[in-house]
Amino acid sequence: MRIRKNKHNMNDNKTACKDTENKDFAANTEQQATENECECGQESTDTLTDKQDNDADNVSEDLTSQVAEWKDKYIRLAAEYENYRKRTSREKLELISKGGEDVIKSILAIVDDMERAIDANEKTEDINSIREGLVLIYKKLMQTMTQQGVTEIEAIGNELDTDLHEAIAKIPAFEPSQKGKIIDVVQKGYKLKDKVVRFAKVVVGE
Repeated sequence: MRIRKNKHNMNDNKTACKDTENKDFAANTEQQATENECECGQESTDTLTDKQDNDADNVSEDLTSQVAEWKDKYIRLAAEYENYRKRTSREKLELISKGGEDVIKSILAIVDDMERAIDANEKTEDINSIREGLVLIYKKLMQTMTQQGVTEIEAIGNELDTDLHEAIAKIPAFEPSQKGKIIDVVQKGYKLKDKVVRFAKVVVGE
């Protein structure tokens, strides 16, 4: 009876030892799994940090590249604008110079006529021929001015226009219809195309 009881106790002890070993194994397994999870988590965190650092580096490189590209475009654009400004200034000066040259050439022909008229005046006493020569020269001058875009400002009989006329005097009007209008021109005015180069000096009736 005792022998059976002892065997029973030994079996219980073995069972208890196995249970303890199983518990210890389970605890060790759980601890190892926890450590593995921590290591995996740490590796994931490190991997994410490295990826973020790489992304930041890539963004920085892209921004640096874009800044360099826009800087290069700005420098090129500034250089092109400077070249354009110099070219247009040079062309403008050349145009003004050529325009002045054309005017001088057209006037030189009239200067020649004036010199011939002076020589003729010294050699003749025919007043009528001298007068006719002067009239021809005047007409030629006015024609040349018209070709260059110069026109006379109309004044007599028109109302005073301060954009075209300069009133230097007022006198009583000879007729009621002349009140407020120009009745005499002291000095003619001229326009070059649409620009007034000299205002007409006029007398206005009141």
